[in-house]
Parts: sequence; structure tokens; C-alpha cells
Amino acid sequence: MHPTLEELRARYGERHKWLVLLTVMIGTMASILSSTIVNVAVPDLSRHFSLGQERAQWVSAGFMLAMTLSMLTTPWLLLRFGLRRTYTGSILLLLFGGLVGGFSVNYPMLLAMRVVEGLAAGVLQPIPSIVVLRAFDRGEQGRAMGIFGFGVVLAPAIGPSVGGFLVELFGWRSIFFVVVPFCLLVLFMVRRLLAVNSPMQGEARPLDRVGLLLAAIGITCLLNGLVHLHDGWAEAAALLVPGILATLAFIFWQLRNPAGLMNMQLFSHRQFAMGAMVAFIYGAGLFGSTYLFPVYMQMALHYSPSEAGVVLLPAGVVLGFTIVGAGRLTDRVAPYLLVSAGLALLALSFALMAFGTRGTGYLALLGIAILGRVGLGFVLPALSLGAMRGLGVDLVAQGSSIINFMRQLGGAIGVSVVGIVLEWRLAAGSPVQAFGETFMLVAALCALAILAAWRMRQSDKS
Repeated sequence: MHPTLEELRARYGERHKWLVLLTVMIGTMASILSSTIVNVAVPDLSRHFSLGQERAQWVSAGFMLAMTLSMLTTPWLLLRFGLRRTYTGSILLLLFGGLVGGFSVNYPMLLAMRVVEGLAAGVLQPIPSIVVLRAFDRGEQGRAMGIFGFGVVLAPAIGPSVGGFLVELFGWRSIFFVVVPFCLLVLFMVRRLLAVNSPMQGEARPLDRVGLLLAAIGITCLLNGLVHLHDGWAEAAALLVPGILATLAFIFWQLRNPAGLMNMQLFSHRQFAMGAMVAFIYGAGLFGSTYLFPVYMQMALHYSPSEAGVVLLPAGVVLGFTIVGAGRLTDRVAPYLLVSAGLALLALSFALMAFGTRGTGYLALLGIAILGRVGLGFVLPALSLGAMRGLGVDLVAQGSSIINFMRQLGGAIGVSVVGIVLEWRLAAGSPVQAFGETFMLVAALCALAILAAWRMRQSDKS
């Protein structure tokens, strides 16, 4: 017999909402781990499947494309199936992708399983923010987001480190199996802690299939068009033009369709609109650099996969403590200040990486990584809360989904652009110089996001 919400609250009391947060936190950690841990294995995957840089980047970009699209369905899924069934289905899909991906016999099979993992991760990503904003009082939201963030940032911190050792000891296949114990644990917790009568469940309108199709065409064509810039403008334009037209059609359809995937009225809130812009630019810089860093360590500086992974571990520990402190500050300090400060530190860290040489010491790389992760710690808890405070309860699920969608869309485009610029510069100069110029591009993106973050202040209510 599955427990109801009333039974669970009677059994666990005030602890129940924290246990639910822990459950969704571990599930999200598993999805983030599956996203970032593969980056350290890109050189090995390239050798095993004889991939060029262009095709290798789709191991990350394909995951992020699928994740970006499936995020748009999270509010509908929660209304239609409730939190328990939505979360269970997504974790089972992530588990399937990890198990089958580890046994891939060719590149298409590998890429297909990365897409399956991405679809699951996209549904999982917005849910913790929805839980925090709906289950916790405003005075507890910053603390809850900080604790959630502490757990979530451990995944990208530990992922490359663990992944580097696994690649060296057991080969690239082993990194796909890392999500299995996380998924099994979450399935056990879901069974005990999530109610069958979810308060998020309600009367779901039909899924906006037209909007989802237009979004899929637009994003896929845009990303493929960017990749084909290497083949010439004609080949790229054949994909970029339909991508742009499909994107414009998607926006027009959402404006005309009140039951669409996106509630466009949210963008009439200046604070939310600026937060969405920050999320897009920040995602491009963050995910582009996450893809770039371990590849740079191995290709330009000739470190082993384990050394490339370990460089992010101390930074991840510092990030964990930073994000808890920043989460508490979000309850007292205007979010735009924390976001702006964090973006400035991120931009500085990428700029310092751009000036690195083969003589740059390992400790210096550790220090630069720590600086960037401190900046990340200030941005993460403040961005979602700052963008969505003031929204009605009925808009929280949509708002969280859109903020995560914009961040992941920026990330997918960022990974593609970074891969394109890197390959272009590698053909023109030395690896160190090529990576330096690409890091400078990422630094410029983060600096640009500060302008949008600063404008959030005009409508800040905190």
C-alpha cells in the first residue's frame, strides 16, 4: 500500500519536507553526474570510435539537447502524473540509459543512450526548485536551496575525479555504470517518502505537441547548423535558417496558445525576464567550460585523465561550503548582488585560464578552478530564487521549468560553440593558444551576463 501525503506528514512531521528534498536532490545528483562525468572520457571515446572533435562534442551536446527539450514537459508531467510517478519514471529512464550505454557497441548506440539519459535528466532538473518554492516558507527557501545546492555541486566536483580513475582502470564503459547505485537508492526513497496524492497533481491540459515539435526542430537545426559552419556557409545556412524560422514559430505559437509549454506572461515580470537572460548566458559559459576544462588538461597540457579529473575535486569541496553560505545569504541579501559577484569571479577564472601556458603549475590550475567554483557557488542558489520570487504559486512550476530550460539551452549552444571555436583555432595555431582563445570567449560570456544580472535589481522585492 502506497502512503498518502497525510500519512507521511503524520509519520515524519516537520522532517518530511526535508526528506523529500533529500530524495529529489540525490536523483538530480545522478542526472548531473551522468552529464559531467563523460567529459573526462571524451579523448578515450574519440580514440575508441575514431571520432573527430566535431562528432565527439555530440556526446555532451546530444545529452544537453535532449535535456533541454524534456524540461519543457516537466510542469505537464507533474500535473498529469504527480511527483511520485513522474520522478519514478524519470529515474528508471536514467537507469536504463546508464546500463545500456555502458554496453554500447558503436557510436550511434552510445549517442542514443546519451539522449535517453538527457531526456530523463531534463524532467528531473526543475523539480527541486519547485519543491523548495512550494514546500518551504520564504524564510527557509534560501537555506533549503543552499543545502540542495551543496549536494548537487558534489556531482560535477566528484564526477570528473571519479571518472578519470575509472577511465584509466576500467575504460570508458565504466563511467556509464556510476549512476546505477544512485538510481537504485532514489527508487527506494521514492517508495518510502513520496506520496501517491501529490499536491502538484491537478487537471492537466493536453500536452502541447505542436510546441514541442517546433522546439525540437528549432533547437536541433540550430545546433547542427552551428556544427556545420566548418563545412561552409551554404551547408550551415541550410540548417540555421529552418532552425531560426522554427524558433520564431515556437515563440509565436506560445504567445497564441495559453495552454502551451511556456507561459509567455512570465516574461512580463522584469525580474523573471532578466533572470532568464542570465540563465541562458550563464549556462553557455558554465557548460562550455565544463566540457572544455578536462579536454584542455589532457590535449594541451598532457595530463592523464585522473589528473585532469582531480584538479576539480578541491574546487568542488570549496564550492559545497560556498553554496551553503550563499544560500543563507539569499534570505537576507538581494539576489542580484550575489549573482553579479559570482559571475564576476567566474569570468575572472576563465580569463586566468586563457593566459595559461604549458609551464602553468598544477597548483595554479587548482587555484583558478577554486576561484571559479566560488563564483559558481554565489550564482546557483540566488538565480532561481531571485528570478521567481513574487510569482504566484500557480506559476512556480512553469517558472522553474523555463529558468532551467534557458540555462540548459544556453549550455547546449555553449558546448557546440566552444567545440566549433576550439576546432577552428586548433587548425590555425598551437593547442595552448587555441584553448586560451576559447577560454577568453567563455570569460566574455560570463562578463556579459553580469549586465543582465545587475538589471534584476530594478524589480527585486527581496
